[in-house]
Amino acid sequence: MALALVREKYDVKKAFLIALLTGLVEPVGGLLGIGLVSIFKPILPFILAFAAGAMLFVISDEIIPETHNNGYERQATYGVVIGFIIMMILDVTLG
Repeated sequence: MALALVREKYDVKKAFLIALLTGLVEPVGGLLGIGLVSIFKPILPFILAFAAGAMLFVISDEIIPETHNNGYERQATYGVVIGFIIMMILDVTLG
């Protein structure tokens, strides 16, 4: 972050302070996340299942049709199938 700001003609000290302030937000977010997970622990599996369903919807609604626009239907379908197989193998072996 600081290097990008210096490249945009910010003073080195000001770029460092901006980068430091943006980095200080992360521990606060981490503590907030820990607190929320401990509160919502009983319904966490349902929340994660909803998030997974939303991701599947986006993939099936936007990404898969986009791959079928330029004549790569077969390769895109093979990619989805191979990716799913690899995901299932990793789930079984690492889970």
